Order: sequence, then structure tokens, then C-alpha cells
Amino acid sequence: MTIVIDKDQGIESGLEARIGLECPSCGVYAHMSPQSVPDASALLRDRPKHVGMVYQCDACHAPVFLKFVVRDYKDNRVELLRNFVELERPKERFAFSYLPKHTEVMFREALNCYSGNSFNAFASMCRRAARSSFNALGEGGKLRAFEEVLAAQDIAGIDDETFAPIKAVMFSTGPDEDLPILNRAQAGILLEVLKDMFYQCFVRHGKLTRAIKVRRFFVEESHNGTLQSA
Repeated sequence: MTIVIDKDQGIESGLEARIGLECPSCGVYAHMSPQSVPDASALLRDRPKHVGMVYQCDACHAPVFLKFVVRDYKDNRVELLRNFVELERPKERFAFSYLPKHTEVMFREALNCYSGNSFNAFASMCRRAARSSFNALGEGGKLRAFEEVLAAQDIAGIDDETFAPIKAVMFSTGPDEDLPILNRAQAGILLEVLKDMFYQCFVRHGKLTRAIKVRRFFVEESHNGTLQSA
């Protein structure tokens, strides 16, 4: 399917012109409606390979900027492929408060790189965040993290060839210049695997420890209250 910008009628109307995605402003998955459309006459004259448009989030009404590839130019209309590039991606969320401070700083910057579509800068920051976490885990920390990552690979059913660059980014001891070049799909896998590793090694432990402390506090308060009433 294509999106059509007509010289006389503008963008095609109706539901076909709408797009569903996660809004970078409010984080809600919602429909996006065309808000600002380039002039078809100018496009037909200049014939660019890509076209930018502004959509409006139906949930929060914020502008969303998308870039499309031109499929074809015809006499009075421009056809765009429905595949698009998000010029502003939603911010990734994580329970940062459970991470060691240095790891948190590195991982926040990694997520900023990912949101900006800078996937190889993202890979570099992921390596730094991973190394920081191994140091925080102490002796045997890297091996424990490696086991968690292998478990994630098994759960997700990712083959060794696809997973090789992910492990290289996180665990290779070579120079940073030897980091594999990642595409969008590989960066997405790396993101989810690293988030899972951090969850298993830090967040899960922190949440469980906090929950047990709260339970013990209320048990002790209840016990003390019983003794006082007696």
C-alpha cells in the first residue's frame, strides 16, 4: 500500500492516511493523522527521493515527524511507501534507581543514542554500561551476566549467527574499534537483551530485597503492638 499526495486534492483522506505508532511525546500507541503535508507541485518539480511530513498524535495532539521514501512520481500525484523513519523516537523506560550509579549514567546515554537512531554509538555505550555492571557485580559478575544473556537467547529463540554481534558488544575484550556495525534490528535485540540482563542482575534483586524489608517491618510492628497491648 502507498500514501498518495495529489496535486489538486492533497493527501488522500480517510483512515488509509493514518498511521499507528508509539508517540514519542506521550508514549501511548495511537493513530497519527496528517497535519502538515508538502506541496505536491514542489515535489513533482524537484523529485526528491525522500519526503518529510508532520503527523499529529490522536492521544496527546503533539506533532510527530516522519520521513518517507518516494515510490513513484506520476502526472499529478506522488506515491510514498508506507515504510517510514521516525525522526524522534519514544524514550526508553527502565528502573534506573536499581542500577549502580556509574552503570546508570552509561545506560541512560546509551538509550539516548538509541532514541536518536545512532545505533553504533548506542553499541559503544552499551559496552561501557555492561563493563560497568560487571565491575559492580564483583568477582564472578561477568560470568553470571553471561549466563543470564545465554538464557535470554534461549528464551527468545535467537540463533547463534544472529546473536554473535550482541555477545561481541557486551562481552568481547577487544578494542572498541573492533565493535561490530549494528543495524536497527540488531540494535533492538541488543537493547532488550541488555535490559533483561540488568533486570535479572540488579532490578530483580533490588525489588525483592525491598519487598522483604517492607514485609519484615510490618511483621515487627504488628508484633510490637501485640506486646504493648498485652
